[in-house]
Amino acid sequence: MTTLRTFVAIELPESLRARLEEIQGQLEAEAPARVVRWARPEGIHLTLKFLGDVPLSKLADIQAALARAAAMVPPFQFEVKGLGCFPDMRRPNNVWVGVHEASGTLARLHQAVEEHISPLGYPPESRAFHPHLTLGRTQRYARPQELRQFGELVARTPLNSLGTVQVAGVSLMKSDLRPDGAIYTRLAFVPLSGTDRNHSSGYPV
Repeated sequence: MTTLRTFVAIELPESLRARLEEIQGQLEAEAPARVVRWARPEGIHLTLKFLGDVPLSKLADIQAALARAAAMVPPFQFEVKGLGCFPDMRRPNNVWVGVHEASGTLARLHQAVEEHISPLGYPPESRAFHPHLTLGRTQRYARPQELRQFGELVARTPLNSLGTVQVAGVSLMKSDLRPDGAIYTRLAFVPLSGTDRNHSSGYPV
């Protein structure tokens, strides 16, 4: 059976990805050498749902489910600002830039995707939804002292707002795992078609 490693995401505009690449460079210049494996800037995105290996025969059903979810949510925007680490600054394994959306529309979109995808055999995540943009992940061989130093660097690095992202739809993405990092390709774009709202300009998607 042929399968594709897939996930559902909000893609980012090139202008924002360029800013994120600058931040990666700033952190890398001060971090202990080779402690972090940095994400490809062109592949940074906001993940809504990781599906894993999906049979080709299910892709049409998944796209239809995403269309039903997207029909419940209007276009909206979110703000990008702040740095952090998962699980925390003392034991970082993921460094990220924060995503902030005060109206709750992003959370509703995530919930709608979960609810409509679940009947196809992809149950909801047990963890709470914490939207973020991953800049990189720490290496397994990094020493505890190096990890603490990196966490301290992130904690003392301020990151003001990088602007707002206008979200017009969600993308079904394919992930190809390679030795030098994953390559992401869009399989389908599903526009948000809920009742529109007025929103200010920002980075268009």
